[in-house]
Amino acid sequence: MSVSTHGLRVHRGPQVLRAAVELFSSMRFAIALLTVICIASIIGTVLKQHESINNYVNQFGPFWAELFRAAKLDSVYSAWWFLLILLFLVISTSLCIARNTPRIFIDLKTFKEGIRAQSLKAFGQRAETRLDEAPAAAANRIGQMLVSGGWKVKLQQREAANGHADDAGWMVAARAGGAHKLGYIAAHSAIVLVCIGGLLDGDLVVRAQTWFNGKSVFTGGGMIADVPSQHRLSPRNPTFRGNILVPEGAQGSVAILQQSDGVLLQELPFSIELKKFIVDYYSTGMPKLFASEVVLHDRETGAQVPARIEVNHPASYKGVEIYQSSFDDGGSKVKLKAVPMAAAAKPFEVEGVIGGPSTEITNGREKLTLEYAALRVINVENFADGGAMGSGADVRKVDLRHDIESRLGAANKTNKPKVLRNIGPSIGYKLRDAAGQAREYQNYMVPVDTGDGQPVFLLGMREKPEEPFRYLRVPADEQGSMDSFVRMRTALADADTRNRAVERYIARAVDPKRPEMAEQLRVSAARALALFAGSERAKADAATLGGWQAIAEFMEANVPEAERERAGAVLVRILNDVLFEVLNLSREGAGLAALPSDDKSQAFLTQAVLAISDAYFYPAPVAMMMTDFTQVQASVFQVARAPGKNVVYLGCLLLIIGIFAMLYVRERRLWVWLTPDGAGSGDNNTTAATMAFSVNRKTIDSDREFEHLKHKLLALKKEGPASP
Repeated sequence: MSVSTHGLRVHRGPQVLRAAVELFSSMRFAIALLTVICIASIIGTVLKQHESINNYVNQFGPFWAELFRAAKLDSVYSAWWFLLILLFLVISTSLCIARNTPRIFIDLKTFKEGIRAQSLKAFGQRAETRLDEAPAAAANRIGQMLVSGGWKVKLQQREAANGHADDAGWMVAARAGGAHKLGYIAAHSAIVLVCIGGLLDGDLVVRAQTWFNGKSVFTGGGMIADVPSQHRLSPRNPTFRGNILVPEGAQGSVAILQQSDGVLLQELPFSIELKKFIVDYYSTGMPKLFASEVVLHDRETGAQVPARIEVNHPASYKGVEIYQSSFDDGGSKVKLKAVPMAAAAKPFEVEGVIGGPSTEITNGREKLTLEYAALRVINVENFADGGAMGSGADVRKVDLRHDIESRLGAANKTNKPKVLRNIGPSIGYKLRDAAGQAREYQNYMVPVDTGDGQPVFLLGMREKPEEPFRYLRVPADEQGSMDSFVRMRTALADADTRNRAVERYIARAVDPKRPEMAEQLRVSAARALALFAGSERAKADAATLGGWQAIAEFMEANVPEAERERAGAVLVRILNDVLFEVLNLSREGAGLAALPSDDKSQAFLTQAVLAISDAYFYPAPVAMMMTDFTQVQASVFQVARAPGKNVVYLGCLLLIIGIFAMLYVRERRLWVWLTPDGAGSGDNNTTAATMAFSVNRKTIDSDREFEHLKHKLLALKKEGPASP
């Protein structure tokens, strides 16, 4: 028993090895790997790679975000399973090449001249005839003609065997199109080279340094100069791909390599100094050209090499390619002025740097942190039929036009021409509360005419990054400022000013002959104005502090439904007239002339009243308006050392050659069997000729070639004297 068991163990190992080789070198295994790679590549293309976990949570939810992170779908091309599949594909294709290449080369050297004459009659493309020449002469003539046509030819003379005279004769065996089989080797070798190049230029070498060289991913924050050495890769790192941001007038020598769980810092053998950043725009506001004029400072020799880097025109130095990736803000300086949006808020001014330290502000009872997020000097927006900036979307999430159109179906969708306008600079910032929750704001520096003739300041706000901005539109006065709006809102919050406005309205609106109407109108006007100002609540549990919503709540609670439309129209007219008096009182208090009662004044008043009403929903006590800025541009470069690039190029070349050879080169084989067919007169003999033609892929061209060969080799008679 022990001997049998031992023998079983001896033979089981080779069997398992052979089975593994058969599996790895099989076409099904390779196709399965290629399918998985294609699916993974689609995922890596559709799903943004190397994003923060918060972005995935906001877009897909916590469950899918965690699943993506666990399966490494947020970093597909550097995931261990993707690299393992590439490795298996290299092994599988290499084994396939190793198994088939010897047989291919043997087949390329084989003419199969030993084929039996009887077997030629089984070919689909064959021909038989008689030639007026000896078999030897015919064989030499046919062979020379085939050689001159690019065929490789081998002649074989056979003697009669076992008394069978029919076995004696000449066999002409020829082959052409051997590059077809070489194409198979080239195409499969290309797959191996491309995968190897991908492994070299991927994160495999970088990951290996974290596994075996004591390097670790950095997950903290702070200055690049303060990051410890265990998170930095040597300038001699053979392969890497990262990004580096360089502001104008500054230098950078450390690239950031994004990893799924943090970053690694790549030291460069040189530093990049950005002298000037150049950007040009299309009419749509999209960048048409951006380029960087740089100086490369060699850290070893001190040499300074000037270069210009554009999109699709990289610079190269010491084996490192420098690509123009994008551009960003390089630390622009901004001056902001706080515009009060709440009764307790006060105006103030502050200066900051985009991307720089935040500012703690206390306005009213709320403590907030001001974070300087972005400065955009050019903002091109679509103003067709109101466009994105002129639609009904406001801070209350009300977009009536979009809501109606969404219910009209496809019949309502028309291709409206775009009206593109540059509406000037904007400041983006965040206000973060004590609990760490932040809202994002985008305010435009200059007023914008949205199409109704009244310029407005656009104050944008959104709760989440994936949401569009909603805009509060504050009217600009004759000086192009928000001062009139702020003064009117302040005056509206003052009870004495409201009383004076009501009295002015009564004096103007009540007929002196009907004094009994004055008191009733005074009460109605004072109540409406107090409700709008937010000093009187319609109900104890009302959610709105003031504005038109407070008026609506009051009407709902105190006026029968059948009378609301008529009473509402009267109340709106009264309130509009009283608010006009509030506006003029606020102007008189600032030493300005009262506005005349004309269409222009009415347009300003209408927008101001809407803005005051919407401001009760504004989620911040102040709006930060930019008064001045000094822009500093920055270039984002992608730096890469890619030794596998040339390997991939070679693989692509071989793939083109291999596919061309397999698709357009036909492997053909030809046999002509020549036997004596009786004695002739003189020096001439008669030869029986049988020709067979084989091609790996039968086409119309192969039929034509066979007909041509049949006419050329068999139908033409020999010219000149017969060979001895």
